[in-house]
Amino acid sequence: MHTVSDAPHMPRSRRVRKPSARGASVALGIVGILVFLILWQSASIFGWVNSKYLPTATDVLTMLGVQLGEGRFWVAVGETLRAWSIGLAISLVAGTVLGLVIGSSRFLRRATHSTIEFLRPIPSVGLIPLAVILFGIKLEGVLLLVVYACFWIILIQVLYGVADVDKVAEDTAKSLGLGTFARVRHLVWPTLLPYLVTGFRLAATVALVLAITAELVIGAPGLGSEVANARSSNAITKMYALVLASGVIGVLVNLGARAIERRLLFWHASVLREVSA
Repeated sequence: MHTVSDAPHMPRSRRVRKPSARGASVALGIVGILVFLILWQSASIFGWVNSKYLPTATDVLTMLGVQLGEGRFWVAVGETLRAWSIGLAISLVAGTVLGLVIGSSRFLRRATHSTIEFLRPIPSVGLIPLAVILFGIKLEGVLLLVVYACFWIILIQVLYGVADVDKVAEDTAKSLGLGTFARVRHLVWPTLLPYLVTGFRLAATVALVLAITAELVIGAPGLGSEVANARSSNAITKMYALVLASGVIGVLVNLGARAIERRLLFWHASVLREVSA
């Protein structure tokens, strides 16, 4: 199921963050992880949860280290990242182009509004039977789910961005004789970019979730299918290790998307406030 916040990119509060504050934030994050691991370890050791269903944190981390040394694990990671990147790229291009076309025309906005609002809430996982019928366990079946989920995220953000273009500036550009391409480049694009980058950041995480989910359910090659295989063979510790690896990849994807956001929007007020916050 895909979810998306329709809210555009919003700036954060303006506060100057000192180096000591950043260090404290990192330290608190590390403490939080340690507390979680301690609780996890205690739950298994003291029998709060049956260790048959929840191995100790040390066992899972040890198994994760073993997996990192196996070629099969990295092949699965590569398959998942391939589906993630291709699906995200298709969604980004299609959502941006169609968003610009639809958003630039009042007629198209009105004509497509009801269709978009009808199709957008449909859960991507609801398309799993269709994906299996059309493509079986191939990559295309995973891409169908990823693209469907992420396309709407990008499209909605682009539509919001185009709608946010200053009307006075737009009328001025037309009166000065600027062509369509020049208006898009100098007027629409700077306004649209923060919305588009926000959509990309949201879609990047959703794409990874959908890729792993599709592999888990459909059986397409990747981390999801490895988790399913571990579960079916009763290799519970390995299953948890693979789930943990998926979470780490998700964190890295989110950090990478935020880094791209700061890089592209270094001039935008929201990023300037975030850096100084």
